Amino acid sequence: MDVKKLIKKRGMALLKDPRVTKLMQDERVMKGMMQALQARSKAQQSVEERVQSVAKRFGLVTKSEVRELKRSMRKLETQLKKAKREADKAKQASGDA
Repeated sequence: MDVKKLIKKRGMALLKDPRVTKLMQDERVMKGMMQALQARSKAQQSVEERVQSVAKRFGLVTKSEVRELKRSMRKLETQLKKAKREADKAKQASGDA
């Protein structure tokens, strides 16, 4: 069993424990968990910003730039397919006339 499955299994077992259920209902615990999640999110955002900064400094392409490029390519491919269909229709119409 891999680590991820083991952790998930143990976590589910913990959630079924009445003591954990009671603890999760405590407002202080929930507030602490929310703060921990927010801190994680802020740290992740900070790391991503620093990575982008370093990438720009060294002239590297960032993940977001690749994502944007892929989106643009899909859009252009769609437009090209549409133009080809229209050209084929026009060719057929001129051949029928």
